[in-house]
Amino acid sequence: MNIKKTSLYGTATAVTLALALSACGGSGGGGAAGGTYDKNATVNIGSLYEPQNLDNTAGGGQGVTEALNGNVYEGLFKLTDDGEVKPLLARDHEVSKDGLTYTFTLRDGVAFHSGKQLSSQDVKYSLERVLAKDSQSARKGNLEVIKDIATPDARTVKVTLSKRSISFVYNLSYVWIVNSEATGLKTSEDGTGPFRLKKWTRGSALSLDRFADYWGKAAASRQAVFHYYKDATALNNALLTNAVDIVTSEQSPDALGQFKSNPDYKVNDGDSTTKLLLAFNDKAKPFTDVKVRQAVSAAIDDKKLLESVWGGYGKLIGSMVPPTDPWYEDLTEVDTHDPARAKELLKEAGYANGFSFTLDTPNYDPHPTAATFIKSELAKIGVTVTINTITPDEWYTKIYQNHDFTATLQEHVNDRDLVWYGNPDFYWGYDDRQVTRWVEQAEAATTEAEQTALLKKVNRKTAEDAASDWLYLYPQIVVANTKLSGYPLNGLNSQFFAYDIKKKS
Repeated sequence: MNIKKTSLYGTATAVTLALALSACGGSGGGGAAGGTYDKNATVNIGSLYEPQNLDNTAGGGQGVTEALNGNVYEGLFKLTDDGEVKPLLARDHEVSKDGLTYTFTLRDGVAFHSGKQLSSQDVKYSLERVLAKDSQSARKGNLEVIKDIATPDARTVKVTLSKRSISFVYNLSYVWIVNSEATGLKTSEDGTGPFRLKKWTRGSALSLDRFADYWGKAAASRQAVFHYYKDATALNNALLTNAVDIVTSEQSPDALGQFKSNPDYKVNDGDSTTKLLLAFNDKAKPFTDVKVRQAVSAAIDDKKLLESVWGGYGKLIGSMVPPTDPWYEDLTEVDTHDPARAKELLKEAGYANGFSFTLDTPNYDPHPTAATFIKSELAKIGVTVTINTITPDEWYTKIYQNHDFTATLQEHVNDRDLVWYGNPDFYWGYDDRQVTRWVEQAEAATTEAEQTALLKKVNRKTAEDAASDWLYLYPQIVVANTKLSGYPLNGLNSQFFAYDIKKKS
């Protein structure tokens, strides 16, 4: 599961496969209409999310996904900006009747940026990198279902699973296919994508050049450069002064007016899958008690928080499931703002006089603002909050790895990540045997309808248990110069496809 500014683990899902893909196009739209575009243009992209390193199995974080996924590295399958899974380096595939054996046929004529031809050995190597003991890949937990990987010939990969996994192909869309002979991938790359890495200047920019020998449709622009900024104000100033042409994800809603009123810019409001969570440690008192979790959730006015942070943007969400997921149901009525009910629940739980806890809060926006708001809201029901501000690295070690916390704030980026409530060992410690069984049954389902029905049960049960408090769903706001077109609008799971972006002459 991707988490902003950190690297966490991924999600499981099933998606209907389309078995035809024309090269690498079709990432999205928006921007300029008509006119000619410059095929030798440099597209300057502004972002707050610089990679920690360039290897997504070594904790590269959100930034490495944003810059390299689909642009530099490709998978056997591709998750489009619309949420579909389509074949990419896999020309086609077959699944055995028992659902345990997948046979993939690779595309012909695919070369790595180093010039080496893609082979089945590279696919095997790439999967094994994800599964390695020291891997921090977002797919590791999901792909541990792999029992054996065979390469009967250079174009064929045969994967045998230990149990049925309806999400297997979806999960493969996150696995980068890497040259098995490549080294030093934290600072270099050897992918098959439409761009190749030109230069990475830490703290400043990462530039990509069009790959002349790309197997599919050539990148629309000669170069794409990701420029990195420390805060939203600097990022917006860069857009206003034409230092960048587009901002991947606007984080300062107060600044949108200056772009909306300017005919040189377009403000795009796409679909987000990013949830802001108040995550309880469900194995640490007092949050072992469902009534305490329900009380805290009911005491917080999510609508007021969303309005204070995002103005008229974003959505309230009553569970981990955003509207774009197949098993979505609007459960906001389960977590209504009701301070009187919150006080009654605390009394029933034995905390009539309230209690105190520490809220570990990442040090970047909007977490400090949200933490202060939560502290004020909970004070109204007699609960005292101490805010402990930590860095992303500290969060990863203290919270995710060591589970050393009582409650925390965090953004969860991925779609279809409800399934983590079926894992009692996940950092928030939610442990319900029925939920775990439903998640396991959903993954072993033979149809999407069966999977969806089961995960709707998980959705409602976790919401009713207040397994976490889902504060709101982020907006996905892309602001671009009107000279641009072809850019992605939704940014699912933090990816930002740059290869279709066109810039007017």
